Amino acid sequence: MKDDLLDVIKNAEELHYMEKKDMVSLFRESKYDEALFRAADRVRKKYVGDKVHLRGLIEFSNICKRNCMYCGLRHSNKSIERYRIPPDKIIELAKKAVGYGYRTVVMQSGEDDYYTVDMMKYIISNIKKMDIAITLSIGEKTFEEYEAYKEAGADRYLIRIETTDPELYENMDPGMSHENRKRCLDDLKKLGYEVGTGCLIGLPGQSLESLADDILFFKDIDADMVGVGPFIPNADTPLKEAEGGSFKLALKVVAMTRLLMPDINIPATTAMETLNPNGRTIALNSGSNVVMPNVTEGIYRKLYALYPGKICTGDTPAHCVNCITGKIVMIGREVASDKGFRVKSI
Repeated sequence: MKDDLLDVIKNAEELHYMEKKDMVSLFRESKYDEALFRAADRVRKKYVGDKVHLRGLIEFSNICKRNCMYCGLRHSNKSIERYRIPPDKIIELAKKAVGYGYRTVVMQSGEDDYYTVDMMKYIISNIKKMDIAITLSIGEKTFEEYEAYKEAGADRYLIRIETTDPELYENMDPGMSHENRKRCLDDLKKLGYEVGTGCLIGLPGQSLESLADDILFFKDIDADMVGVGPFIPNADTPLKEAEGGSFKLALKVVAMTRLLMPDINIPATTAMETLNPNGRTIALNSGSNVVMPNVTEGIYRKLYALYPGKICTGDTPAHCVNCITGKIVMIGREVASDKGFRVKSI
């Protein structure tokens, strides 16, 4: 371990490299937190600028065939009211998002096989006519399915690795394969998507070494977007008694990811604001450059219950865009007007 972790941070800011042991030391040591966050903010400013990209999130189904231990949408959860938004209504929500000024929509759902390839192609192709970028976050699919979505007009795909520890992954995601998760990321890269991934911070049994491995994995696969969020225990899951993740540790992962991957997109996630009232603006000042406000309407906002305490479930989409725009302006930044594709600079 280096004697002075300030040198580690300085070198990472300049060279975008950090050894695993030093990452773990920074996770453990709070003394250097502000230096880490300020360095990440400087790298963010240098490589992706002061504009914040807003992505309109459409949570179109909370039905999921998976049984992930940490997720409120898990198949075995009988306490949640399930819903599906019809294809034409999804397209209508996207049209409204464009009206609010969004240049990207993120279509997110549980792994719900109701939405066939043809149905998804219909939705994607009609939204694409609005001249916006489309991100999908709908789980593990075959190469052929990913290819069909891409041909229909999808630009980006978000599928979190959750953890790069195979044993922890398979304990947290019963019946799922860590290798298949990585296969999905590889297929998406081959097909030319902008690929988003990420991890949960604070899963039971997760080590600091594992979190360092997560960041190194993101760099190794050259992810275009990395979403980091603290694990928040849900009372309707087997992990209801777990301690949960730390806001500060999640913020450190964001900052280190920015130092190592200076030109990627990093969202300030909603879960961070669930733990800290100013979570998203703090993240925007610590390396993040994207926010994904919810544009889903009505009761659906409450029913997409990944974790308890989720913010803004009672707000309208119009209120959300005005609220986050105000917060962005308050910290001296501005809302971007472009689609926000990654511009590789190194």
